[in-house]
Amino acid sequence: MRAGVRLGIDVGRARVGVARSDPGALLAVPVETVARAADGDADVRRIADLAAEYEAIEAVVGHPLSLSGHPTASTDDAVAFAGRLADALGIPVRLVDERLSTVTAQQALRANGKKAKQQRAIVDQAAAVVILQHALDAERASGSPGGILVETTERP
Repeated sequence: MRAGVRLGIDVGRARVGVARSDPGALLAVPVETVARAADGDADVRRIADLAAEYEAIEAVVGHPLSLSGHPTASTDDAVAFAGRLADALGIPVRLVDERLSTVTAQQALRANGKKAKQQRAIVDQAAAVVILQHALDAERASGSPGGILVETTERP
């Protein structure tokens, strides 16, 4: 298992949940919810700031697929966002399967007494924790990072 902080990213249409791991890559914890930028790259810049602050070695972005493994309406958006992050962060960015991450996060929040209205502000962070923890556990079990490495693009 590689040591180093990883960021977990849950991309939504209005918000992006961010989580991080400890330096030993054992446990994922929530960090913050970043508003999606309507235009510009304020959301990506904020995540880049968090990556620098935590000295992250990698970012793991949830790859939304249907239960059958096919692309969903959110897939293109998450893949495009991951590409923007790969260009901006200067660290590897990986897409990892996020099936049921939001449902799992909502169930955990409900189990901890959070009502639906209270969940809105933190459900994206909780989903990012689920995504990142799954990636950490999978890497620990297999010995290699999972997911799909996002290639950076060269801009003129």
